[in-house]
Amino acid sequence: MTAPKILLLLLLASPALAQESRESVRVVVPVAGSVLGANDVLWRTALELTNDTGSEATVAITMMAVPDQPAMLTTIAAGDTVRFSDVAPEAFGVDKLLSPIVVETMGRRSVSVRATAYGTRGDKVFKPQPIAVTNDALWYPLRVLRGLSFNDSFRTNIGFVNLGETEATFTVAAQRLPGRNLAVTRVPMPPFSIWHVPIQFLFPLITKGDDFSLVVETSNRETYVYASVIDNETNAATFVQPQVGTP
Repeated sequence: MTAPKILLLLLLASPALAQESRESVRVVVPVAGSVLGANDVLWRTALELTNDTGSEATVAITMMAVPDQPAMLTTIAAGDTVRFSDVAPEAFGVDKLLSPIVVETMGRRSVSVRATAYGTRGDKVFKPQPIAVTNDALWYPLRVLRGLSFNDSFRTNIGFVNLGETEATFTVAAQRLPGRNLAVTRVPMPPFSIWHVPIQFLFPLITKGDDFSLVVETSNRETYVYASVIDNETNAATFVQPQVGTP
């Protein structure tokens, strides 16, 4: 693999290639970072960029929840792969935070983007979990997170992301049966922000749940939702990508 040429740019959190005259394609990793969680597990995010476009690609990577953080610009030769085993400190020199990452490729095609979350404690590495990435051009006003649990065996974290320039509001309904709401709450999110919280923060009156869904609606574009179900015994995480359509 050819070593990538990397340059730190003094740019804000707006898309790093937005000022260029050529078109570009954005892919969003909804959550990434390096942060200490329950059971003293340090959660990290690996990022892999593979240039399968057929020609040299210029790629900008931005941690969108850190507005004063410079973007990272890298040139990847055709067929090469750039890997970060812990992207937040390796690419940006930051830790103890979570942030969506935008990967923007100059041209009409994006490089292939793979993200993986994994926990470590001391020398032990827990089972890694792929994070589904999203094409920035896709947006749906209604999304459903299915297969969620929080009980003695599992815990669930919910993430809300707003990459827009104005405040976004998410309306969230908890359901065990389709169409039957157990509880409803609203989550306002400021621009360029992420909120990653246990599901009990959203619905404190629901003490336990198994195999239920969250129906999330918003009229704001550039918004993303996700869930992470974690086994309390093994610390293995399952990333839950939202489904679109009828709840």
